[in-house]
Amino acid sequence: MTAQIAENLCFEGHSVRMSGFPLETYFAFGGRRPEIGFDCALSGALCRGYVGQWEIAHDRLYLVGLRGTLCDGTPASLASVFPDYPDRVFAHWYAGELRIPEGKLLSATPMGLTLRYERVVVLSICNGMLMARRTCIQGKDPAAHGPAAFDFDVQRRIPVLPKRRTA
Repeated sequence: MTAQIAENLCFEGHSVRMSGFPLETYFAFGGRRPEIGFDCALSGALCRGYVGQWEIAHDRLYLVGLRGTLCDGTPASLASVFPDYPDRVFAHWYAGELRIPEGKLLSATPMGLTLRYERVVVLSICNGMLMARRTCIQGKDPAAHGPAAFDFDVQRRIPVLPKRRTA
């Protein structure tokens, strides 16, 4: 397995990368997945076929952009998934943790599947609402958060995509 390209998040005025793929949760709940062209043989780092641009505004998680290419060669956009909401979509379907790495990279596993940073900001989201935020600092009270609290696990919630049928 190859480390996946992270989603982007605008949080507190900064553009950061995050672990987690909230849009995959939407698809798992039955949301319409557009025919996004991807080929894991060409780029195993983007098996989901897109990169989402997210923002947290007024304690709400929004999907504000989508980059990828549809199977017909046209660019993917928010309107590809949410035709009635082409500018931004409140992610009411998402509940889970989003992790934002901060500070110096301390270590990485082979193939970069897990990266360990000095700090990781953990955002707890419930029904699209930011419920809590904590910063885990390497070497400070590790028993409270466990060693995994410092990991930026780039394989979190990687979708299991069905194989494409060829005609």
